[in-house]
Amino acid sequence: MLKLKQQQMTWATIQRPARTKLSGLFLLVGLGNPGAKYCQTRHNAGIKTLDALVNTSGVEFRKQPKLSAEICRTQLFDRECLLVRPTTFMNHSGQTVRAVLDYFRLSMENLLVAYDDLDLLPGTVRLKQGGGHGGHNGMRDIFRHMENTNFMRLRIGIGHPGHKDAVTDYVLSRAPAKQEKLIMESIETARAVIPDVLAGRVAKAIKNLHTAEALPDE
Repeated sequence: MLKLKQQQMTWATIQRPARTKLSGLFLLVGLGNPGAKYCQTRHNAGIKTLDALVNTSGVEFRKQPKLSAEICRTQLFDRECLLVRPTTFMNHSGQTVRAVLDYFRLSMENLLVAYDDLDLLPGTVRLKQGGGHGGHNGMRDIFRHMENTNFMRLRIGIGHPGHKDAVTDYVLSRAPAKQEKLIMESIETARAVIPDVLAGRVAKAIKNLHTAEALPDE
């Protein structure tokens, strides 16, 4: 897990907006498992994506037990954002997402969830609006807690071990150096289109992301 610089912050700084106002907050959720044991595993690619967004900003995530989350509220590319890392384990991610959405009164169009994807090769990343959960346990639990699942997903490819019986050990282990380099490069590629996502230019973000992936290496 990337180490973030300390910043003085109180619970008041992330209080929910007044009931009389619409919230302009954008919610970015990175899925993964809590604790040092899991921080470098493939399954934590979603959390690593959030870390990449804030690793030069000097902000820190703070635990919010009532929401079962670590939360950072900050400005990203001229948009006020909530970055959320669930402190539940992956299979209960929906509990956190539902709690944060309700507390801050956020809508689906202001939600993006980043997570690892077995069906994509390392180095591949995909952005889409809506769709199914693809068998991902964290996404499956989010679906359980949602009536509307038409939110944005950022899928970070981690590859597949080749047999379903090997999946659990595979996602809960660290990728070898070559694979990990590809995964981190794909996260940086995704980071470059986040400004368009936050500005509501999702179609442009998708086009630019997939175009960037298609470009040959120099």
